[in-house]
Amino acid sequence: MVSKPIIISIIVPLFNEEKVFPILIERLDQLIKSLDFNVEVVLVNDGSIDNTPILMKALALSNPTYQCVFLSKNYGHQIALTAGLNLARAEEAIMVIDGDLQDPPELLTDFYEKIKEGYDVVYGVRKKRKEGFFKRVAYYSFYRILKKMAGFDLPLDSGDFGMMSRRVVDIMNQMPEESRYLRGMRAWVGFDQTGIPYERSKRMAGEPKYDFKMLTMLAYNGIFNFSVVPIKILTRLGMLSILSSVCYFIYSIIIKYSTDQVPSGFTALLFVIILFGGVQLISIGILGEYVVRMFFQVKNRPIFIVKEKIINQKLIK
Repeated sequence: MVSKPIIISIIVPLFNEEKVFPILIERLDQLIKSLDFNVEVVLVNDGSIDNTPILMKALALSNPTYQCVFLSKNYGHQIALTAGLNLARAEEAIMVIDGDLQDPPELLTDFYEKIKEGYDVVYGVRKKRKEGFFKRVAYYSFYRILKKMAGFDLPLDSGDFGMMSRRVVDIMNQMPEESRYLRGMRAWVGFDQTGIPYERSKRMAGEPKYDFKMLTMLAYNGIFNFSVVPIKILTRLGMLSILSSVCYFIYSIIIKYSTDQVPSGFTALLFVIILFGGVQLISIGILGEYVVRMFFQVKNRPIFIVKEKIINQKLIK
């Protein structure tokens, strides 16, 4: 008996999601039953320390629709998604969704219609967010700043939630970045891309996993992986500093020979020292962000390590 080809893979990274897990599976089961083609769900355990791995194993060993990959430790959301993309076996398209159900899996049918129309990337555009005011402002500002800084068209207000064609995923799987920003990589690949607006929901259960530190790291990866603007800013700061110094030097000479007085003042000198010292430290920090990425990249370590996986109800270690 020849098994039906897998048309779409759904990638779901999970980290300590035991509270939302039953709701997630219920929603996915209802969605899959409504489809007239074969779908697989790839659950990626990103080093969970609660009962999430146990729930995943029980499900995957009893239901062949669900495949599981268990990473050796917590690598972070972007690496967990990368592991899922590497495992996905779908022939036509791969959908990416978070396990907290803030993004509705039911949009799969809308995404797939766009894929069938010829688009290679279909991403969700967040029209309404349920986060606090500060987070909404931070997200809004970041996406627009990054779009200005990036050297390619980066969609506004779109996260990882979306669907990609098989060829786009194959290209992304060949990209060896150690510090990954998948939505930027997806946009960089090119091809025909389009967005579908949707209203983002509140987290169904459990606690948010992206704290301020992780969001900052993700923002850094977006900026320093896809833009050279910070380096150009340093060059302009250097030129401005030199120009300011030359102007002040000329001003001092003019004052000296026209009034026999030399401008002086400890406060002004202290201000200049602190100003240029701060500029130098910021410059070193920005250069360091690029250097540290090179440092980890040239080590050529694997992006992630798989502890075990369950494929077609078979445990593979």
